[in-house]
Amino acid sequence: MLHADRPLLALTLRLGSALGIASLLALVKLAGESGVALPEIMFWRQAVSAPLILAWLVATGGLGRLKTNRLGSHARRAGIGMFNMVFNFGAAILLPLAVSTTLGFTTPLFAVILAALVMREKVGAWRWIAVGLGFLGVVVIAQPGGGETVSAMGVAAGLIAAFLIAVIYYQIRDLGRTEEPISSVFWFATFGSAMAAVALPFVMTSHTGHQWLLLASIGVVGTFAQMLLAASLRYASVASIVAIDYTALIWATLYGWAIWRHVPPAATWLGAPLIVAAGLTIVWRERKCSLYSFQSFVFPFRLFFYISNNT
Repeated sequence: MLHADRPLLALTLRLGSALGIASLLALVKLAGESGVALPEIMFWRQAVSAPLILAWLVATGGLGRLKTNRLGSHARRAGIGMFNMVFNFGAAILLPLAVSTTLGFTTPLFAVILAALVMREKVGAWRWIAVGLGFLGVVVIAQPGGGETVSAMGVAAGLIAAFLIAVIYYQIRDLGRTEEPISSVFWFATFGSAMAAVALPFVMTSHTGHQWLLLASIGVVGTFAQMLLAASLRYASVASIVAIDYTALIWATLYGWAIWRHVPPAATWLGAPLIVAAGLTIVWRERKCSLYSFQSFVFPFRLFFYISNNT
């Protein structure tokens, strides 16, 4: 079920998704700091979504939109998505929101490195300079050896999540060629909650009303953010709209100040522009060369299936 590209609609959906994801991470951080275990946060993020979507489709007579012949693809997407959620949510809990969000912008840097090492693509000077610039930004933010250092575990989690997100974007883009956005979100929630439920007997505890409200909000906000993300990739390529993701840093900074009264230190103000500039340089260069959608950014998707088929 192919759809013609509609760039303006895709950009609008992506803006909404960036706000939704920033809001989701703020809620996750609040829940984690209140004492809720990460596996339980992951479970409720997914468990709220599935019945919410199902109820809405039943009420609107759209239950048939969940029909799919690609359960295997949905299960693989859920597996990678839940693995990513461990690192993404973990980074949000361990780091200031602005820092964890900024680390998520390193995805294009990993794309260039692995394109050269794994896909044997010829990488020019512009992209290598951008990669160096971006990781210099990571070092500035992490401030190893001095200054207001951040959690090393949190930085590692954020970088791993950035790599996995590249794979997930292309899984969603691939599913969007045949599946409704709401179908992709529903099956991700269904498979994902089943995967996370395995850990519940070991981590679940009693909660206050405030904690239950946070968990419910995580599920609702996460559902709508994911639907907007899936829809944006349905109407445009990753390359043409990925730059909009950088607006999430604005929301993350505002949430950090409004909720935690955290003003990013000088290192973040210096490092974040380096990472953003690196990512935008890679996007600009690949679009100019007409290679971005097919080589440099698609390699994580190909790498994932190469590993899956050879292990």
